[in-house]
Amino acid sequence: MGDKKKFLQGQLLLDSGQLGGSFFQRTVVLVCKHDVEGAFGLVLNRTVGKSVGELIIADLPEMIKSAPLYLGGPVQPGALSYLHTDSYIPDADVLPNLEIGHSLDDLLELGEHFSATKKVRMFAGYAGWSPGQLESEMKRKSWLTFPASLELVFETSPENLWQKVLQRKGGWKNKLLAQMPEDLSWN
Repeated sequence: MGDKKKFLQGQLLLDSGQLGGSFFQRTVVLVCKHDVEGAFGLVLNRTVGKSVGELIIADLPEMIKSAPLYLGGPVQPGALSYLHTDSYIPDADVLPNLEIGHSLDDLLELGEHFSATKKVRMFAGYAGWSPGQLESEMKRKSWLTFPASLELVFETSPENLWQKVLQRKGGWKNKLLAQMPEDLSWN
């Protein structure tokens, strides 16, 4: 059998404790796309501290305007991305019923159609890896993986997401890592 590449689309990447001092310290990244050309992801647990409406000048529906804006990653912080889910999205491209978008026009159209089950999360910037870069970081054990879910993406508090996923991942090392202070000098 040939060497089959393991692509990580639909997985969460968690700082394994080796990314201290970098942008990715204690982050949880949803891998939205991963193939031979590289990988694209969005950091789920970093808010900008402002609402979407404060930073994006467009006639957006109130549900989107009032939502917090997340910092998707250090690459192109002016680039807009959004994740959205609904009860049924037949051709979802990240996970079942989870789709990524980048177009403001598509976002406006999405906001015009009311659905009680629709959820949208907006991001400025993204995390990107060139071909082979993420695989190299995985070999160095910079990241831990965990299967993404709609519950983890939309319903888990961003402030607790890294710790919660580590706890769910199980094992004494992950539980210990989840309890460690961000700065070891606090210990």
